[in-house]
Amino acid sequence: MEYYHLSHIIHENAKRFGEEEVLKVRDESSGLWHSVVWNDFSKKVISVAEALSHTGVKPHSNVGVYSQNRVECLYVDFGAFANRAVVVPMYATASIPQIIYMINETEIRTLFVGEQWQYDNAWQVLKKNRYLKQLVIFDKNVKKAADDKTSIYFDAFCSPKNRSSQDIAAVQRRLKDARDEDLAHIIYTSGTTRGSKGVMLTHANYKAVMKMHDLRLNYLPQRYLSLSFLPMAHIFEKAWIIYCLHRGCRVAIGADPKEILTYMKEVHPQAMCSVPRLWEKIHAGVNEKIDSSGRWLKKIFLDAIQTGKKYNLEYRNENKKAPTLLKLKFHFYNKTVFKMLKKAIGIERGLIFPTAGAILSDKINIFLQSVNIPLIYGYGLTETTATVSCFPDNGFTIGTVGKVMPEMEVRIGENNEILVKAASVMKGYYKKAEATLRAFTEDGFFRTGDAGYLTDKMEIVLTERLKDLYKTSNGKYIAPQQLESRLMNDRYIESAVVIGDQRKYVSALIIPAFEEVKNYAEIHQIPYKTMEDLCSNPKINELFTQRVNAMQNEFASYEQIKRFTLLSEPFTIQSGELTNTLKMRRAFIVEKYKNEIDKMYE
Repeated sequence: MEYYHLSHIIHENAKRFGEEEVLKVRDESSGLWHSVVWNDFSKKVISVAEALSHTGVKPHSNVGVYSQNRVECLYVDFGAFANRAVVVPMYATASIPQIIYMINETEIRTLFVGEQWQYDNAWQVLKKNRYLKQLVIFDKNVKKAADDKTSIYFDAFCSPKNRSSQDIAAVQRRLKDARDEDLAHIIYTSGTTRGSKGVMLTHANYKAVMKMHDLRLNYLPQRYLSLSFLPMAHIFEKAWIIYCLHRGCRVAIGADPKEILTYMKEVHPQAMCSVPRLWEKIHAGVNEKIDSSGRWLKKIFLDAIQTGKKYNLEYRNENKKAPTLLKLKFHFYNKTVFKMLKKAIGIERGLIFPTAGAILSDKINIFLQSVNIPLIYGYGLTETTATVSCFPDNGFTIGTVGKVMPEMEVRIGENNEILVKAASVMKGYYKKAEATLRAFTEDGFFRTGDAGYLTDKMEIVLTERLKDLYKTSNGKYIAPQQLESRLMNDRYIESAVVIGDQRKYVSALIIPAFEEVKNYAEIHQIPYKTMEDLCSNPKINELFTQRVNAMQNEFASYEQIKRFTLLSEPFTIQSGELTNTLKMRRAFIVEKYKNEIDKMYE
């Protein structure tokens, strides 16, 4: 298979697929999905490229995109690539200080914005910023400020009136001059432990990713439909969409991550990359359904899951021939119970569901494999253009994050740190030479900051995030993510933060799954008026004490949570506890909830 520079990939595939569908775009007001064909995709990209040239964008210029997922984000990406320009994606939830930081560092002159909220923030920045000169607005329903004389709506920006013959010639010339070493994106890290850094990813990085995924996922057909709902500012979604387009596949674009369950039922995706939290919620919902079923139906569900586990993990995954009776039993359940389950979710056509970005518990992984949901668990970073390792189609090991990708070197360094070398590893951090130097070993391996080890099958087992390790006042090291992942398997727990650094024992802040707790209170006739009432109720606290204790049996005594506090408000991006990639900002949480934490150590 040929690996095209990103500036050419859409146009080359348009020659192959022409009037076939490539994108599905949802009209949020009507709920209807509309098609975009390859030829129209190619034409729109060229019109955006020429309009960018008309605004003064040149090779190596930086262009910003501050929007939720929209089809226009893809038009801008590939339009910028046609000019050999660089795209700086920003999360739709990014605050004014965050976008100021990125605009100032990358000297962005043109910023594409999505809806009213992003426009309002960006307009406040533009009025005072020495770099930003123009906003291009995707959503035609956005109301511009009364004193805004420079912003332009996307449709007008793409108009033939907004480009000249010189722009047409410039784009064609730049397309011919495109180089693999050109930057494609500057993607900013979430900055959970330090200030955010701009990761420089080249077209060569993306080419390497395409090739290694082709080698690993060579069973994927063309034209399958992938549903996009993770932010396109996230490298996981960004790289996956590019890979899908490289394969000649279709992409359905979901604008609102909170509506993912609706989108799944509407488009019935064959592929979809996601974070473990989605599957955790699906697992909790299925378990609730099983628990509320009658005795015989419950027995059938449980037998189906056990049959699927034995067939898929003990035989199919190990390339062993299953006993005839087991095979027949599995196929019966696959066409009945599993099909019904997957159809209810909207994934009955599923071929591959890549999952990464956080820890997925073995319990949930085993469940999903057992009910024949084709989950591909993996591990990667922005700096490695996403994937470092992932499950192969078979022969994977539960408890690992998959096998090291083809054409990638991984070794274990000091403090068990995972070190990576590959053509997909970033060029460096933008305008941060010292940070770039620190990020690599003397012989060119990237320091991931994650600890783990390699199995004899070259599979990676993650043990902890080195920067997140706690050391108690007794000198014991605690890996909080393992405890947190275990807690969040529970149906009554939405999220949790483990506390223990320089403390005499481990404690936790717990966000309950509010609807589940309310249902429990109703069943057990526990009166309450507010969530504060529930979280402070002795009976609710006793429920959580029993469940927390039951989940920690496999941990050493010094690792176990001795006290916890239930919080009545969820962690959000807006309130500061979460990054744009939904990772917890531990230092911020510890400071914000200092009083609640101190009380657990009185």
